[in-house]
Amino acid sequence: MYTVQTLSIVFMGISALTGFIIPAVLFIVFWKKYQADIAPFFYGCAVFIIFALVLESYVHRLIFASDAGKAILGNVWFYALYGGVMAGIFEETGRYAAFKTVLKSKRSNNANAFMYGAGHGGFEAAYLLGVTMVSNIAMSLTINSGSADKLTAGVTDPAALQRITATITALVQTPPSTFLFGAAERFFAVALHVSCSVLVWFAAKYGGKRFWLYPLAIAMHTFMNAAAVTLSSYTQNLWVLEGVNCLIAAGCIFIARSIWKKVTAHEVKENIEVYS
Repeated sequence: MYTVQTLSIVFMGISALTGFIIPAVLFIVFWKKYQADIAPFFYGCAVFIIFALVLESYVHRLIFASDAGKAILGNVWFYALYGGVMAGIFEETGRYAAFKTVLKSKRSNNANAFMYGAGHGGFEAAYLLGVTMVSNIAMSLTINSGSADKLTAGVTDPAALQRITATITALVQTPPSTFLFGAAERFFAVALHVSCSVLVWFAAKYGGKRFWLYPLAIAMHTFMNAAAVTLSSYTQNLWVLEGVNCLIAAGCIFIARSIWKKVTAHEVKENIEVYS
């Protein structure tokens, strides 16, 4: 009989709460402390859904069904680079498009870059971490009730049956602490999203000499995703994996903060010159 450890379920619950709390806390902080508008948060959520979950996923299905896709899947380096580039292009382009169109009227308040990032990255956290962990908890409770067979009852597709069986095995055999690492990973991912939002914000706001911040955001996004996939093929040590994620996220924050200080200082100088 399969049994999922109680501590595993507890840690799944903590991670699930983290996935939902991250966007809520960021929303409140950026709204109350930085006086950001509310709309960018929800546009961030919408852009993630449209550009990542719909458009990017559709392109993935087309490519992976081709011979080129099979070659990509067969090489971890190709797969890591492909996944990173695709995520970078689609999500950063979605950001740029939003800032140039629906959020054009909100660009006078630079704090809206933070709020947008909270919505974009926060929705991803709620969807990938929160919803996934809630599903895992429900499945774990079913397993522990002695009804694991109900999870596969009526499933005739071999591939679907294999996926369910693999999930059950993973829930039973995975060490409890592993379920907490997902929460840590989301913190770093959201940090990336907010950082990239700052870069793309100024690229969209000023264009010209600052347009290079848009491809820089794509490069940062690509690097973080590709590094995670590549490194995970060489080690399963979660401390190492999340340690690297932490360092990359810190680097992204440093870059975004530097750009923020430079551009906002220039804005202040221009305003002084205008009114002097």
